[in-house]
Amino acid sequence: MSELGRTIGFLVHDNVTMMDVAGPADVFHHANVFGADYKTVMVSADGQAKRAANGHFLMVETTAAGAGALDTVLVPGAYGMVAKPFEQELVDAVAQLTNDAKRIASVCTGAFLLAHAGLLNYRNATTHWTQVERFRKSFPLVNVVPDALFVQDDPIITSAGISSGVDLALFMVEDDYGPEVARAVVRQMVIFNQRPGGQSQRSVAVSTSTSRDHVLRELLDRITAEPAADYSIDAMAAMTNLSASSLTRRFQEATRTSPARYVEKVRIEAAQAMLQRGATVATTAAATGFGSAETLRRVFTQKIGMSPSLYLERLTPRHGDGGHLPA
Repeated sequence: MSELGRTIGFLVHDNVTMMDVAGPADVFHHANVFGADYKTVMVSADGQAKRAANGHFLMVETTAAGAGALDTVLVPGAYGMVAKPFEQELVDAVAQLTNDAKRIASVCTGAFLLAHAGLLNYRNATTHWTQVERFRKSFPLVNVVPDALFVQDDPIITSAGISSGVDLALFMVEDDYGPEVARAVVRQMVIFNQRPGGQSQRSVAVSTSTSRDHVLRELLDRITAEPAADYSIDAMAAMTNLSASSLTRRFQEATRTSPARYVEKVRIEAAQAMLQRGATVATTAAATGFGSAETLRRVFTQKIGMSPSLYLERLTPRHGDGGHLPA
């Protein structure tokens, strides 16, 4: 990709999710403050403004046919778009825009449009967690990575739902202009952290109800901070000064799961993060409470649906085709 300015075209369409567009667009805008050189262009199939799912209109600058060559094409998703056949005009717009693009990306169900065009055949890809099974059944030639924020299979990057578009854009900024620019954007936009692509779409902390039980809340925070500690039911009962039966009951009421299952989820999530940062399976197992590499492999395969090595293979950016898209 050229060291000169990079033009990113957003293919907007009716009922598009505003965050899928606004999140990445703001990342690129802020990156320009710190030395990047991005130009973002709003494109639609017919050149007309499009009403987003939240009711607001997105102004459009050009038709797909008139957009010219783009460095990056970003296809956002829309609520309900996968429940009905795609409009031919939108399908044609995807083909027109991606034909000469150097990089292609999608947010949320935008991946369905890329797959429909055949661009994801035999490639690793992801989408919003609620649509993974539909995605897998609709496009059997796609290697679906079910629980990742974003996946790169060069030159195509697909991301999960909505806010993951921000993570996708930060990844692009780092790839284009280096980690310092990306970190500057993170600080400027007051983003808590730049999340790696392999992080789960549904973290344990997010999917678990926030407990109003302060004793239990402290225990949950401790499990997240120190996943390798002893969290047998007796150990946790001692930490909270509760009986084992009382702890189990309060835990179930607050989290809708058992103490053991919660600990396992936290440990798996921590292991995913460590593996993607380059830790070995043995080191990861010791640091996340699984003890041995064999145990981690067994639990990981059972819960994630693939071995740690295959998980990393699916997430590792592939650069084997020189950046050229299939004809």
